[in-house]
Formats: sequence, C-alpha cells, structure tokens
Amino acid sequence: MMQLSGKHILWMVALVGFILLPQLISVKYYLHLAILALCWVIAAQGQNLIQGYTGYVSIVQAGFMGIGAYSTALMGLHYDLPVWLTILLAPCVTAVFAVFTGYPSLRVKGHYFAVVTLAFNLVIFIVLMNWHDLTQGEAGITGIPKPGGKDGLFNWRDRETYYYFVLIIAALMTGLAALIVRSRIGQNLIAIRQNEDLVGALGIPAWKYKLFAFVTSAMYAGLAGAVYAHYQSFINPEIFGVAQSLDAILAVIIGGSGTIAGPVIGAFFVVFLPEYLRFADSFRLILYGLVLVLATIFMPRGIVGVAGDLWARIKARRS
Repeated sequence: MMQLSGKHILWMVALVGFILLPQLISVKYYLHLAILALCWVIAAQGQNLIQGYTGYVSIVQAGFMGIGAYSTALMGLHYDLPVWLTILLAPCVTAVFAVFTGYPSLRVKGHYFAVVTLAFNLVIFIVLMNWHDLTQGEAGITGIPKPGGKDGLFNWRDRETYYYFVLIIAALMTGLAALIVRSRIGQNLIAIRQNEDLVGALGIPAWKYKLFAFVTSAMYAGLAGAVYAHYQSFINPEIFGVAQSLDAILAVIIGGSGTIAGPVIGAFFVVFLPEYLRFADSFRLILYGLVLVLATIFMPRGIVGVAGDLWARIKARRS
C-alpha cells in the first residue's frame, strides 16, 4: 500500500482549501481576484519551466498570454468556433509563434536571452495595439462568449462556477508540470540549468530541450490567456505588456524558483498584494515594488525555500 508523504498531504490539504475557498469568501470581489490568481498560476507554472528549471529568464510570458487570448477570441467571433475548441486551439497557436521566436532567441544565453524575449514582448504589444482591423487596437475586443450555452447545465456567468473551472485547469497544468519535471526531460532541463556546457559535452542536444521548455512555457501562457479572455469577456493590449511579464517572473521568484508549489504561492502573492496595499493610494505601487525588492533580496529561494528551511530546523530540533 502506497504511503503518503508530507508533501502529498500538504498538496491534498491545499486542494481541499481551494475547493472550499468560495464558501469561505464573503466579498465576491475577492473571488474575482482568486480567479485572476488561478489564471496566473497557469502562466507562472509555464514561466517556471523555462526560468526555474532550465535557467533562462524569459520576459515574453504576458505577450504569449495575449496571443492566446486574442486567438481564442478571434476564432470564436470570426469563425464561430465552439468556445471549448478555441480554448484548446489557443495554446497550439501560441506554440507556433513560440517555435519561430524561440529558435533564434535560444542561440544566446543569460541577459542577452532576456533582452531578446523582452523585445519580442514589445513587438507583440505593438502589433496588438496598432493592428486595428484585427485586434481593434486600444479599444479591445468585447463580447467574448463564456463557455457553454445559455441553456447549459452550469451558469458560466456566475463567478463561483468559473472559479471551479479555472481551478480544475490550474490543478491539471500544475500536475502536468510536476510530471514533466520528474521525467527524463525534466532532469535534462535541470542539468542544463546547472551546467549547460557539460550537457553538451555529454552529447545531449541541449537546444532541443531548451526549445521544448520555451514552447511548453508559451503554451501554458496561451492557455492562461484564453481562460482569462473568456472570463472577462473583454481584452485589450494593455494587460499583455512587459509589466505583466515581469509579474510572471516575480511570481516564480517570490514563490520559489524551481519548485512546483512556488508559482502557485507567487501567483496569489502578485495578485492579492497590490489590492491589500490600496490603502496607500498614490504610494501603493512604490510600496509594492519595495516589498518585491526586499523579498527578492532576503528570500532568494522564495517562500517555499524559506518554509523548507524552517521545517528542516524543526525536524533537526526534534531529532
């Protein structure tokens, strides 16, 4: 009989907590924030594959979210495709763009790679902002349909229903990320992060694994963007800029880079913290930035790393 480890028990408790969360929230606005945070969990898990496990900081995650969001919206509105189909196709469309951008980008390393992906995010943002015939520019696209019909079994306009929908997707994508990390592919990604030259010397085609991580990361972002678009029923380029890509990076760093739980914690952190700082009014963004800088400096391993260290100390004292 399989024995449950402490990590498995924590994951089960966390899942139960997420399931019960709508019943515990009295202010519906917080449920809205929880849905946004779950969308960011999906995007951050993808960011973690390329950043946390492969060691390449990509600053284009929000741009890929924009491609996914606009893809699902345009396919539904112009070609009258079912919502479920457009949500499934959005990550595939994003993957095509990621292949063409990732192949040249991954020829460089370190800060150069980050700068190249930053440039791609700017290009995506500019195209979304200026191609008015396709994207409606700054005005954005409205009337994006919800999943399911008006006479369906579930009321998709109810936030609680959509919360559970996004929770299921976030849980599945988190589980998929864990499977990738534990597989041979994941071990090769970690090896690339630790010593890419050695990986190449062993005859392992590092560029293939890096491209896999980059494209998979983009597909996660495309799915997150598609889910977000159908939730809001409105999208414009403003929410797919460089600042949002930095939020994805910060979610991974603050939660715990190179861990599965880190992006989950970090995503909720970057969504809820600015809201709790609204009392500061004009100083809100300054305080938000200060908290992030301090967290990055004094918690380089993230919240998960700090929690792991504390747990190790407690176990050491007991033994």
